[in-house]
Amino acid sequence: MDKKPLVYFLCTGNSCRSQMAEGFLRAMGGDRYEVKSAGLEAHGVNPRAMQVMKEAGIDLGGHSSDVIDPQLLEQADYVITLCGHADEHCPVIPNPDVVKWHWGFDDPAKATGTEEEIQDRFRQVRDSIQARIEQFLLTGK
Repeated sequence: MDKKPLVYFLCTGNSCRSQMAEGFLRAMGGDRYEVKSAGLEAHGVNPRAMQVMKEAGIDLGGHSSDVIDPQLLEQADYVITLCGHADEHCPVIPNPDVVKWHWGFDDPAKATGTEEEIQDRFRQVRDSIQARIEQFLLTGK
C-alpha cells in the first residue's frame, strides 16, 4: 500500500487553529492523508476549541499540543501554517519537494467580550477552517 501524503499543520501554540484543521482533515480526509499538527510552542489544546469542534461532531479529546518535530517537517508532503507568526517563524523546511502554504485565520483565543461572543468567534474560525479543508479535499489546493 502506498504511503499517504503527510499534511503538517503549524501554528504558534498548537492550541486552536492547527488543532481544528487537524481534526477536520482527519475526519474528512483521513483515508487519503496522514495528518499531524504542531506549534512553535505547545500551549495545550484550548477547551473552547474542543467545545466548538464537539459541536461540529469532532472530538479533540485525544489530541495533544506538540512542538514542531524536525523529523516530521522533513517527511511532510504539505506544511500549512495557519497564523502569520508561524508562517514568519517556521523553521527552514529541508525537503525541497514539500508544498508549503499559508492559510491565515484570526486567533479565536484573542477574542474578547462575553462568553457567548468569544464562543461565536471560535465558531466562525472553526467554520472558516472547515470550508478551507473542504476546498483542499476537492481541489488539492
